Amino acid sequence: MPHKQIDLPMQVRSANFVPGTVNGEERTVEMVWSTGASVRRTDWRTGKPYDETLSVDAAHVDLSRLNSGAPLLNSHDASSLESILGVVEKAWIANGEGRATVRFSSRDGVAAIFKDVQEGILRNVSVGYMVRKYEVTEERGKVPLWRAVDWMPMELSAVPIGADPGAGFRSTEPTKHPCQLSHTRGADEMPEPMKTEVAPEPVAEVATRQAAEMPAQSKPPEETVAKPVDIRSSATVKPVDPPTPVRFADSVEAEVMTRQAVAAERKRTVDIYDAQEKLKVERSFADRLVKEGVGLDEARRSLIDEAARRSVSAGEIRNHVVMTGHDERTIRNAAVENALLHRFDPTAHKLSDSAREWRGLTLLEMARMFVESIGGGVHTTRGLTRYELATRALHTESDFPNILANVANKTLRTAYEAAPRTFQPFCRQVTASDFKAMSRVQLGEAPALDKVNEGGEYKRGPLGEGKESYRVETYGKIISISRQVLVNDDLNAFTRIPQLFGVAAANLESDVVWGIITANPNMGDGIALFHASHKNLAAAGAAISVATLGTARKSMGTQTGVDGLTIINVRPAFIIVPAALEVTAEQLLAVNMVPAKSTDVVPQSLRTLTVIAEPRLDAAVNGDKAWYMSANPGQIDTIEYAYLEGQNGVYIETRVGFDVDGVEIKARLDFGAKAIDWRGLFKNPGV
Repeated sequence: MPHKQIDLPMQVRSANFVPGTVNGEERTVEMVWSTGASVRRTDWRTGKPYDETLSVDAAHVDLSRLNSGAPLLNSHDASSLESILGVVEKAWIANGEGRATVRFSSRDGVAAIFKDVQEGILRNVSVGYMVRKYEVTEERGKVPLWRAVDWMPMELSAVPIGADPGAGFRSTEPTKHPCQLSHTRGADEMPEPMKTEVAPEPVAEVATRQAAEMPAQSKPPEETVAKPVDIRSSATVKPVDPPTPVRFADSVEAEVMTRQAVAAERKRTVDIYDAQEKLKVERSFADRLVKEGVGLDEARRSLIDEAARRSVSAGEIRNHVVMTGHDERTIRNAAVENALLHRFDPTAHKLSDSAREWRGLTLLEMARMFVESIGGGVHTTRGLTRYELATRALHTESDFPNILANVANKTLRTAYEAAPRTFQPFCRQVTASDFKAMSRVQLGEAPALDKVNEGGEYKRGPLGEGKESYRVETYGKIISISRQVLVNDDLNAFTRIPQLFGVAAANLESDVVWGIITANPNMGDGIALFHASHKNLAAAGAAISVATLGTARKSMGTQTGVDGLTIINVRPAFIIVPAALEVTAEQLLAVNMVPAKSTDVVPQSLRTLTVIAEPRLDAAVNGDKAWYMSANPGQIDTIEYAYLEGQNGVYIETRVGFDVDGVEIKARLDFGAKAIDWRGLFKNPGV
């Protein structure tokens, strides 16, 4: 039976308080913390599923930690003394169940929690445990069965929601514990001598190595599981050098072994080519590895190194797309992203069940898992320094660089979309197909309709028009995720910093649009946006009042079309004020305001105006006094802003760095804005 040792962190399972066992005076309650039920988990090293069962045989469960006063925690939080709710008084195994009596603390912060337990409101419990040894049963076509036969409960926790039994998660502490995997193959997959004889130590090592390279298989029926044999426990077994060759009873057994050798060689070849395709390395490189008989682990390491070399030399660029599908790889990547986003902002990003096993891991620990998953196991990272590991993680075809970039993209986009852009309600958004100057036609009034008599002819009429032009400009910045970020576990490098860039991009858009209002640029006719000739500038400054609002509304309503004759009746929808006048405008237009006298009544038509307050107006000359009105952009053009087609807002692009040891993330914004028609806007300089 082959053996293998791996490192595992503490894991958790859901449990329950036992109703009717609460002792209010002693503040104790009994709980069932294990029934040995099978749950589906995912191997964090390979991303493949397996079924885990916890043996509740008293000989297999180490209760020393629980019976030595293990803590009862609040949601597995071991970071402070305030998180300790109580202590385990006693733990035992009975009737195939793990049970314990816990005593709650009498301090004020815990009394309310114990009361919820008494009243049956809080019922969920979770147990954290460490496994020292699994018996792994594998059978072709089935999910492997991992049976814990040497394990220790470490702590018990009261939790708001019981952990999904199939989603065991990583401890918040990075400490790992050695765990031995004892493999058992299905009975129909081994020749008879291998099931009845124990080989000397050198042969056992060969068997272990072969088993590690064979594809995962799953458990046989319970009664056929072979018991593990510890060959080291026998004092009579002595190493033999060279080992005695295995003798076969007949030619059938020899044929079986031959077929196994052929199958192993086929698997080596297939796995090498599979890794070559995933890493996008040239076929000729894999052909040489196969021809020279290079072992699978060494071949995978060589392929990873070759992929890293080509990736750096090519300066590979990755555009971000949303991955679809529900395969294990996609689910794993989404879980890692969620765990990182939750670590950055637990309030905005709730931890999903699949992300729990990634919670608490450092960036370098995550990087190691991704390198091992694409390289074929722990052998690909064994002996690497932290900087070498970080370099491989960022310069291979593993998904890890994309995950980091996606996290940066999401934090940047979230911050960008959340930043206030007060100009949007009264402006119109369009799309620019390229960077050339765009001409915008001011559509004037349509000519009057003529009466058409029976059998008469329709006459053609001109459509008045003006012209404005502008184009989008490119703004950008590059962010680097270096190997130092991974080694130092610097989460801010791709969360907080991109978040600030997202806010900066949104602020840039506001600066451009509000800069048009405050700068009062010339229009296509050579006259300033707000000018007496455009009939959209008050003759004298005045404070906001019913009278001045009425005057402004009259000026907008009597605006004429491009022909200078036709009244187009522009109706104001927004009153735009600096921050200094925001309260004044809101008080004047408040629906529930009761006037002191009839002359102070604000007409209902004015109360429908929407107040837009913008602090950028205060910064202009006399900006804290001036106020504006705007029509709805659906009635007439006001200010137009544009993004490059397909890239609305800030856009993210990444590539493997050449100037830096890591991944470069480029944040780019293609944006432009222009006042299109002065007739939809009005300004009063104020006093």
